[in-house]
Amino acid sequence: MKKILSLLIIVFVFSCQKEKQQVDSIVINANIYTVNTNFDKAEAFAIKDGKFVQVGTNESIQSAFEADTIIDAKGQTIVPGFIDAHCHFLGLGFNQQAVDLVGTKSFDEVVNRVIDFQNENNLDYIVGRGWDQNDWEEKEFPDNVLLSKLFPDTPIALTRIDGHAILCNEAALKLGNVNASSKIDGGEVLINNGKPTGVLIDNAENLVMDHWPKSSRNDMVKALLAAQNICFDLGLTTVDDAGLGIEAIEVIDSLQQIGELNMRVYAMVSASSKNLDYFLNKGVTKTDKLNVRSFKYYADGALGSRGALLRAPYSDKPNHFGLLVTDLATFKDAAKRISNSKFQMNTHAIGDSANHVVLKTYKEVLQGKENRRWRVEHAQVISPEDFSLFNDIIPSVQPTHATSDMYWAEDRLGSERVKGAYAFKDLLNAYGKVALGTDFPVEQVSPFLTFYAAVARQDLEHYPAGGYQINNALTREETLKGMTIWAAYSNFEEHEKGSIEVGKFADFIILDKDIMTIEVKEIPNIKVEQTFVGGKAMR
Repeated sequence: MKKILSLLIIVFVFSCQKEKQQVDSIVINANIYTVNTNFDKAEAFAIKDGKFVQVGTNESIQSAFEADTIIDAKGQTIVPGFIDAHCHFLGLGFNQQAVDLVGTKSFDEVVNRVIDFQNENNLDYIVGRGWDQNDWEEKEFPDNVLLSKLFPDTPIALTRIDGHAILCNEAALKLGNVNASSKIDGGEVLINNGKPTGVLIDNAENLVMDHWPKSSRNDMVKALLAAQNICFDLGLTTVDDAGLGIEAIEVIDSLQQIGELNMRVYAMVSASSKNLDYFLNKGVTKTDKLNVRSFKYYADGALGSRGALLRAPYSDKPNHFGLLVTDLATFKDAAKRISNSKFQMNTHAIGDSANHVVLKTYKEVLQGKENRRWRVEHAQVISPEDFSLFNDIIPSVQPTHATSDMYWAEDRLGSERVKGAYAFKDLLNAYGKVALGTDFPVEQVSPFLTFYAAVARQDLEHYPAGGYQINNALTREETLKGMTIWAAYSNFEEHEKGSIEVGKFADFIILDKDIMTIEVKEIPNIKVEQTFVGGKAMR
């Protein structure tokens, strides 16, 4: 009788124990920054069907769940997958098929890289990207004399690092019949001694590139997959591509549908009347991996090529104000049409005049319309009185622009006007959030350089001492939010990604060091151990 009673007690005890839920995977023993509303820490989480089902302590997760895959993080740091709020994902991939001119210290080095590239590839047309005359001893724009002599029959187009100027040899200029009389709104053909130098600024690039052979679908597929590999290695799980056409978006969607492209893409549709008509008629496209709900417009050019539109002349080029890339009537008409849709408008604005025009136009067409989350991309130079206009407009900024441009920005802007440049903290205070990106391949892809530039405001040599305009640095918590949950918010995606919370996609990365406590100067050296999208390891 006693034996029977003991067995009954044992059966009763086990029957009262809660059965563990089967999930796909469990992560334990981690130093997790959830980036939830309270910025809570955690030790473990469970994943099922690509989403977080519970986040908590090791004990709470292991007592409630079981899985065939258990990842022991061994104390390593986990953060939400990084979101690059402004980049050129497809452009990065195409750059792998072009001459890499980043870091060249002279025009002679540019030419030598072109020669080496062509000797290896023997192409009918040559493209390259990455030169910056501000990094050379001779800081003036180059001309095409040497390239035309070396390559008389092969068209060459070498894009400046910011994408807002190209250098073409004579063979390339002939494609568009470019001469000293060539004109185009929103662009400039640089002339010297009555002849084109080969440098085409902003819209003038189209005089040649509209006649350039179009990339094939296979070229595009190869570029996208190459870019994905680079980005996954660095912990990016979502990219906001700032300017894609219809064909590119369709290729991205098709690759995602068949599982070849796992990168999540927030697509900004390149501004054109054709694209505007097409997507306003089609409506928003939203899948788990693709979100097409914004248009990318350009107000002006770049500061480095003096195309940014300023309210007063450039300090280093009197009587020059920069360029308005999109005429005001076209811009306002597009803004009105977009305001009457569910789409977002994201506008490139660098100079203080461009930012002023964009902000005023936004305010005018959005009257009475709430939660539209329209964005100003770069918001680089802001007049003091215009910061308040960001109260309901999202600033989308790129911290490494500050540390790249700081060597010459004051030359362009002067000592007073430069105080309103790269003012990330002031913009954060104005809106309450900032979306952070890189603008790669204008800058390097690494989000750790973004983080470092935002917090330290220094280059990799730790210059300048104390940080560049350090009053506009962000805290580590603000920076991590800007690269995750705030970036997700800027995409209308804060309920599905950007933090490690129940119900959200299990997009996360494991780091080899604690990004929130490591010595600041070591942040650029952090490595990604693993990148997960929807709970699946991508590397």
